[in-house]
Amino acid sequence: MNNEEYARYTARHMPRSAKGRNMLRAFLVGGAICALGQGITMAYTALGLSQDDAGTACAVTLIFLGAALTGLGVYDKLAKFAGAGTLVPITGFANSVAAPALEYKTEGRIGGTAVKMFTIAGPVVVFGSAAGAVYGLLLLLFGNH
Repeated sequence: MNNEEYARYTARHMPRSAKGRNMLRAFLVGGAICALGQGITMAYTALGLSQDDAGTACAVTLIFLGAALTGLGVYDKLAKFAGAGTLVPITGFANSVAAPALEYKTEGRIGGTAVKMFTIAGPVVVFGSAAGAVYGLLLLLFGNH
């Protein structure tokens, strides 16, 4: 069997991709999470918080919900259904911290939970912190005083 025959053979036997369905699910669930965040922000604003404080409270609430739903096993089921739609919102970040912590808790609090907690989210935190420090330094040196 040469390369062309093999390519035809694999094309015939390869399962069809459900890209359209996957994109629709990601869009709908990701959009629903973002709409929930907007609703939470509006609720905090209605309770008297400023827009900035309501945004902060919303972020904390969504992080709590993402971690809690991960702990209950709900977020993983949602992620299997929605795919990337659950990765982008802040709840995806909470899931990426909570899931490894739960998975490795049998290895102990330090060697398991504490060490493994940031295996997925750690590079994001490190890069974000480093980029923030560099940006702050550049702003200090070259920004308007």
